Amino acid sequence: MRIAVTGSIATDHLMTFPGRFTDQLLPDQLDRVSLSFLVDELDIRRGGIAANICFGMGSLGKESILVGSVGDDFADYRSWLERHAVDTASVHVSEIHHTARFLCTTDQDQNQIATFYAGAMSEARSIELRPVADRVGGLDLVVVSPNDPEAMLRHTDECRGRGVPFAADPSQQLARMDGADVRRLIDGAAYLFSNEYEKALAEEKTGWSGEEILSRVGVRVTTLGAKGVVIDRKGEEGVHVPCVQVDSVVDPTGVGDAFRAGFLSATAWDLPLERAAQVGNAIAAHALEAAGPQEYTLGRRAFLDRFAAAYGADAAADIEPHVACPTP
Repeated sequence: MRIAVTGSIATDHLMTFPGRFTDQLLPDQLDRVSLSFLVDELDIRRGGIAANICFGMGSLGKESILVGSVGDDFADYRSWLERHAVDTASVHVSEIHHTARFLCTTDQDQNQIATFYAGAMSEARSIELRPVADRVGGLDLVVVSPNDPEAMLRHTDECRGRGVPFAADPSQQLARMDGADVRRLIDGAAYLFSNEYEKALAEEKTGWSGEEILSRVGVRVTTLGAKGVVIDRKGEEGVHVPCVQVDSVVDPTGVGDAFRAGFLSATAWDLPLERAAQVGNAIAAHALEAAGPQEYTLGRRAFLDRFAAAYGADAAADIEPHVACPTP
């Protein structure tokens, strides 16, 4: 199953604030906020949602096709991704912009304040998917993750026009897009990914109820943080999949991307939706325990043992033939 993942490719600047953001916010001064947080740590990491998803899939041994736009500072990052089973031949290189930057500060309660500089990502709207499909012999699924909004709309339109299944993952871009664009983005998606807040925001912006959205997408996947994930399909009872126990929370950045990587990999292996969510939760746990969205390592035996402890020996037996982590 050939999966193309479209979306952002970025460098993450991750900072840690030892206090609580909420302690610094004055309720009667919210109309003129001017705050500066003295952070204790700074980590510069590889990131971007599409790249994070592809890295996670590669960590399981599943090759994916990365589609996005970067600057001419991408060479080292490209090499890293290719060493992790990511096809980068369809990544567009800008002649004038730097690769996107994500700057994020996390407080002691895991709340985050972030800023994103699009840079070369603004050129993603010029990328056509047909040459990608022709190069690899066709696409079975296109993931439309957060990106330049015009690029996201172009990709979903092209998928519908060419009859290619797509997964809509608007995530952070929901706040920027208007209702008409959100409807255009998710209508007809084979999968719709969101967290609880984004689920409610999508319903508000589209004017569609939860049931109406389910009538327009194949599968709706809603992540619930520490409560796991819910999978909904029209006319069926929702399936709740609990999360994997985490030893210690280090950094939540990229955890949702790791979940998607596991879910998509299991989907490519033709496993049931519940198993797909379980694999997603397992990778998300590894990502949560690492300082950065691409800093975790999956050892095949350790991953399967942890999966069995969380979901049972039968579940682990179902995924074992497919898991091909580079590390034994």
